[in-house]
Amino acid sequence: MSEEQRKSKSRKISTRLDFSSRFWKTFLVVLAAFLTFAGPTYVPYALINILEMNYFISMGLGFALLMFGLLLVWYLIKNKVIS
Repeated sequence: MSEEQRKSKSRKISTRLDFSSRFWKTFLVVLAAFLTFAGPTYVPYALINILEMNYFISMGLGFALLMFGLLLVWYLIKNKVIS
């Protein structure tokens, strides 16, 4: 693969996954807020009561969603999406 083909391929990927756009910034902030606040509260509730899942599995999944949400907030702050 020549150098020009690599550059054009990387440009196609970067335009498809442009996380610096306004839409992606807003989407990631809303996703981080949802995972941080709704992840450990509503998801275990829905898993326990609606799907009748085991209590400890649903709490573990809620905790995992909380951690993922906090990591996403940390990533957004680090990359100065959230100031």
